[in-house]
Amino acid sequence: MKKIFAGVAFLLSTSAFVNAHAAGNIAAGEAAVKKYACASCHGVDFYTPIDPSYPKLAGQPQDYLQHALISYQRGSDGPNGRSNAIMGGQAKALSHQDVQDIAAYLHSLPTTLVLSK
Repeated sequence: MKKIFAGVAFLLSTSAFVNAHAAGNIAAGEAAVKKYACASCHGVDFYTPIDPSYPKLAGQPQDYLQHALISYQRGSDGPNGRSNAIMGGQAKALSHQDVQDIAAYLHSLPTTLVLSK
C-alpha cells in the first residue's frame, strides 16, 4: 500500500511540475522580449505596433501566441506553418521555453481587446 501511495504522489508531483513549467514564466518572458527586441516592431506596450498591419500582442490568449510563434518556426513548409521573413527569422532563434515564457508575458499585459463576449 505504501508503494502505491508513493507512486501516486510521485506522479502527481511530476504532473504539477510539468504543468507549472509548461505555463511559462512571466519574468523570463519579459527578459526574452527585451533580448529579442520584439518591441521594435510590436510597440513598447505591445499594443501599438509600428505598422497597423502588425498584430497587437498584449493580452492575447497564451495558447494563440504559442501557436503563432511555433507556426513561424515551422515556416510555410511545415504543418500549420506561417511564412514571414522577419518573424520566421526571429522565431527560429527561440527555444521551446522561450516560446512559453514570451506567450505568458504577453498574455499578462493589459489590453482593451475583446477576447470573448
